[in-house]
Amino acid sequence: MLHPDWRHTNYVLSWGWNITGAGGNKFCWLTWPQQLVEARKRGVKLVQIDPRLRPAGQFADEWVAIRPATDLVLAQALSNQLIKQGDIDKPYLRKFTNSPYLVKSDGTFLRVDGKEQVWDTASDGPKAAGGGKPALEGEYTVNGQKVKPGFQVFKEDVAKFTPKRAAEICGIDAKQITQIAKDLGANARIGETIKIDGKRAPYRPVSIMAYHMAQQELGMQTLRAMTMLFMLMGAVGAVGGAKSDFKWKIHDHYEEYENIEIEDPPYGPVLKHSKFYPINTGLPSVFAQSVLDPKKFDVDPKKIPEMMILHMANPIISFPNQKVIEEAYKKIDYMVVLSPWLSETADYFADIILPAATIEKYEGPISATDQYTDAKTLRIPPTDPLFESRGEIDIYLDLVERVGVLEEYLDIVNVELELSGEDAKAGGKYALPLDKKPKVRDIFNRWAKANEVKGGIEFFEKEGTLDKGPLPPEEVYGYITDPPFGGVLHRFYGESLLNARNKMKSMGASKAYYQDYTALPTWRKPTMNGSPDEYDLYLITYKLIEFKQERSSFFPLLAELAPKQMVAINPKTAKEKGISDGDEVEVESHNAVTGETQSLKVRARHTQAIRPDTVGMPHHYGMWVHPWSKGQGPTPNGIIPTGEGYVANTADQSFHVKVKVSKA
Repeated sequence: MLHPDWRHTNYVLSWGWNITGAGGNKFCWLTWPQQLVEARKRGVKLVQIDPRLRPAGQFADEWVAIRPATDLVLAQALSNQLIKQGDIDKPYLRKFTNSPYLVKSDGTFLRVDGKEQVWDTASDGPKAAGGGKPALEGEYTVNGQKVKPGFQVFKEDVAKFTPKRAAEICGIDAKQITQIAKDLGANARIGETIKIDGKRAPYRPVSIMAYHMAQQELGMQTLRAMTMLFMLMGAVGAVGGAKSDFKWKIHDHYEEYENIEIEDPPYGPVLKHSKFYPINTGLPSVFAQSVLDPKKFDVDPKKIPEMMILHMANPIISFPNQKVIEEAYKKIDYMVVLSPWLSETADYFADIILPAATIEKYEGPISATDQYTDAKTLRIPPTDPLFESRGEIDIYLDLVERVGVLEEYLDIVNVELELSGEDAKAGGKYALPLDKKPKVRDIFNRWAKANEVKGGIEFFEKEGTLDKGPLPPEEVYGYITDPPFGGVLHRFYGESLLNARNKMKSMGASKAYYQDYTALPTWRKPTMNGSPDEYDLYLITYKLIEFKQERSSFFPLLAELAPKQMVAINPKTAKEKGISDGDEVEVESHNAVTGETQSLKVRARHTQAIRPDTVGMPHHYGMWVHPWSKGQGPTPNGIIPTGEGYVANTADQSFHVKVKVSKA
């Protein structure tokens, strides 16, 4: 998740971020607003990019009311402008990215003896990557074939996104694009350094918050385009720049994505490593589709589970398409649900419900950082679990003991908590014995002692949080880790994605699945734009600050604050359709692939804070099990399609669909 270095940044793109109505990357709802307020006092400029203004209010200097699902185009247009302005960090691109690698006409890198080549400007010839002064631009001939540096390929690719063309696609003013690019370039302060706690590091005080921007059809490539925009300025991992985590580290999937694994069928129902979704986030809607049509997805019917455990999840409310998920779950013979309350999914499908505790349990270890402080905490139960509920760890310990895999489970716990294995702390002397079921408190007591917390778990029971002091800059900023960026190159040019595309095609995957596996972020019109003209509005969903996901609209106190579902509609659009504020309307969606339509009824709410071609609905409603949730209104997930055209190439659900709205 891209997020700002709030203490040091001067210019932030708040891109799709629910600025004061939600938290941030791994943070609570309090930390981000506090840092945002302090940054604003310091003079930080913030640009809100979103079809809906969200509760940005006084905290945003500018609202860029972008058309839904066109974010990739805006990012590419801004990159184009930065290149034209000359506001790029060439030393960073040459040294820390693969953008100088020479690319052949087929899109793959030029290699000699398996080593990628660059064009060395000193010797005016090809050279193995990692040496010389590589060119970023130009076209060259090597052994009779034309080659270009990856940066040159990117430069030519984004050149088509002029401010004028991007403005037409995104539905915004071209002057906004030009000005934002100028502001980015000016604030990036390319070439400057700054001292942080005695360490000198590159200073690029431009940043971005792009929380959940992957939840659109072109989601993964959109986030790549945003990241590459900040890579151009050398701002990724710089002081004041774009961050992806609290400490700089090599991502767990870095090596995996260098050579994306695609297995031969048959597959399991999640379709991991399949020719359909080689990069796969495990979307429940995709799972449901493959269960319903295993032949289409080359799924081995024997791999479809007979039993399922749902942990703190309510899929038939939380995900599109409800009907698909419901039909799939009918095929699961036995379902167990762990939850503090009776969910709709449990009501329909659970054979057994295991009541889980909420705060009255041990849980952790949990980071307590504010991204500048090294701090840890444990969830300590203030009281015994209520009624028949139990902490999940207690539940799982009993389950694995009954099943006969306690030893294997404890071995995993030891490794994950670094009590044993290669990364074991304190020489492994606090490892859990594998032949005895432990008390949960003892598990965390051992973890605390292994981490040299004086008093073990008693420290957390008394003090709450272990504050180790400020995070050292060499752990936070990629440029000054040892070695810089952990010793890996940033993949500006995504050859491995192109290789995956070629393999998917050769294995018979249809275009819908391989088309967005491209070496560079590539724009195409969203599938939903193929719906008939009568479906003239985009439906987007959003979060209200009063609720947590699909888990809390039935709480009486919270429901009093936001008691009813509504559809936000611009007054101009409402007037054209004869819809008054508070009128009941019908919202009908259209699946541009299958032609299927779905509809719901809801009250209209006029607001200037949304584009005229867009309507929005919060996603928290639609529950029926609890008396307090009845009559609140429907969830938009009931009319959002899933499957081809509505799921990204990484199996991430798109929460966009074309709809028509009429007075009921």
